[in-house]
Amino acid sequence: MILTADLPQLVVDGVDLIRYPNTQNVLSFSGGKDSVAMYLLAMENGIDFIPVCADTGNEHEITLDYVRNFHLQTGGPAVQIIQADFTEDMRRKRIFIARDHRPKKKLVIKRDDSGTILSKKVKSVRYTNKQKRRILENLYPSDNPFLDLCMIAGRFPSSFAAFCTEKLKRDPIIEQIYLPLLDVGKIVVSWQGVRAEESARRAAYPIFDSPGGGIWNYRPIHQWKAADTFEIMKRHGVKPNALYTQGMARVGCMPCVNCRKDELAEIAMRFPDHIGRIREWERLVTLCSRNGVIATFSHSSKLNDGKMNGIDAVVEWSRTGKGGRTFDFFKSIDDGQSCSSAYGLCE
Repeated sequence: MILTADLPQLVVDGVDLIRYPNTQNVLSFSGGKDSVAMYLLAMENGIDFIPVCADTGNEHEITLDYVRNFHLQTGGPAVQIIQADFTEDMRRKRIFIARDHRPKKKLVIKRDDSGTILSKKVKSVRYTNKQKRRILENLYPSDNPFLDLCMIAGRFPSSFAAFCTEKLKRDPIIEQIYLPLLDVGKIVVSWQGVRAEESARRAAYPIFDSPGGGIWNYRPIHQWKAADTFEIMKRHGVKPNALYTQGMARVGCMPCVNCRKDELAEIAMRFPDHIGRIREWERLVTLCSRNGVIATFSHSSKLNDGKMNGIDAVVEWSRTGKGGRTFDFFKSIDDGQSCSSAYGLCE
C-alpha cells in the first residue's frame, strides 16, 4: 500500500523538470483508476498541471460525465476534453477514390496449412466503378471520430494494428495541446498512467524518457499496484468511476476491440445499446471497405466455426463457458443490476 504521496524524480542536468517554472505538466486523464490516481498524486504534491481527456467517440456516457465533473470532487483543475477531427482526411480519401484510375500492384502469396509458400504472383489492384459508387455513397463524416477513422480505414483496429490509440488519443493531444505549448517555449511533461503490474511490456518502461522536441514522458505510478490507486481515492474521499462496480476491469472504449470475454458479456447485459451501436458501425464500415468484406469489430472473433463473426456472434460466445461451447446458466440469469467489481469495490 502507498503510505506517502512522494513523486518519483524527473531531474535532468540538475533541474527538477516537474517543478521548473518553464514546464507545463499535462496529465492524460481517461476517467480510469490510473489517471485518477495521477491527478490526486499531482494535487498532493502541489503540482501545476493540465488534465486532458481525448474522447474517442467510443466512450461510455458514465465515463464522460465522470470526467466532466471530476474537478467538483477534488477542487482541482477541470479536465479539458478534446476530440480528433477526420473531416479533411475523409475529404482527401473521397477525392483519391473518385480520381483513381491507376492500376496498383499487390503481391499475392499462397501458403499451405503449415505456412509454406506455394506460389507468389503480382496482381493488379484498383477500385472498380462499383466499389467507387458504394464507398462514395457512404463515406461522409459522422461526427464520431472513432467511426470516421474506421470508415476511412475500411476496417476496425485490432491488437496487431491498434491505430485507434495513435489517431484518437496521442495525435490529438500532441496537435491540440502539446504543440501550442511548445510554440510558446514551454517544456512539456506528459504524465502517463502506466503501471508495471499491467504487462511485461509496460514493466520495461522507464519512469521517464524523452522522444525529443521538448517533450518528456513521465510515469509517476509505474510501481503502483491496482489497489494503491483505489487507496489514494479513498484517502481523498473520491469515488471511482461507477463502471468499476458494473463488471468493468478497465475504463476506456465501450467496448474495446481487445475486450475480455467476461467483460463483453457484462457490457452486452448492462449496456445493450452499446452493442447495437457497434452493430450499426460494422454495417457502415463494411460499406466503406474496398471489397465490401464484412468488417468485424472484434478481431478475436474466430469462433468454433472457424469464421470471422460480427458483434452479435461474439456476444453469444461471451455468454458461454470455457471453450466457447457450453452456455453459462449463471450469466443468463444475472439481471445486470447487482454490483460486480474485479477490485472488490462492492464489499
